[in-house]
Amino acid sequence: MSSWKDTFNTKSGSTPEPNATPATALDAAPAATAPLAAVPAAQTKALGKESLISADLAIEGKIEGSGHVRIAGKFKGDVNVQGDLTIELGAKVTGSVKAKKVSIAGELEGNIDSATQVDVLASGSVVGDIKASTVTVASGAKLRGQVDFGWGEKKDA
Repeated sequence: MSSWKDTFNTKSGSTPEPNATPATALDAAPAATAPLAAVPAAQTKALGKESLISADLAIEGKIEGSGHVRIAGKFKGDVNVQGDLTIELGAKVTGSVKAKKVSIAGELEGNIDSATQVDVLASGSVVGDIKASTVTVASGAKLRGQVDFGWGEKKDA
């Protein structure tokens, strides 16, 4: 005889059916994601969804979307996001980049186009051209290519 306790239905007050199978963690997963689906779109946008390519991954392809992307591994291909792109220390990206804000602590071999802000940190290196509204290059960073900044549309006073 086994002594099994129903931990999932304790609050509902219902008794399990005599021939019912025990609930598993997989059965509880959809209920756990239900509150996330109930979050309004305005709050979801404020939270800022971020995708991560971890340090032990090497991926080849294309990234497109509206969220933020953080790369800690190796990625070969083009990145086109409406959010921010962060290239972590030790990461390497080979391909062109279009993003709102780009922060580089690792390596980038490719061009950055149409960014609002580009930050090349002290540990970062870029081999390629940069076109952005503002560019910050920290002391110790490496940069080989042409940089165009400050030429965006100006708002009239």
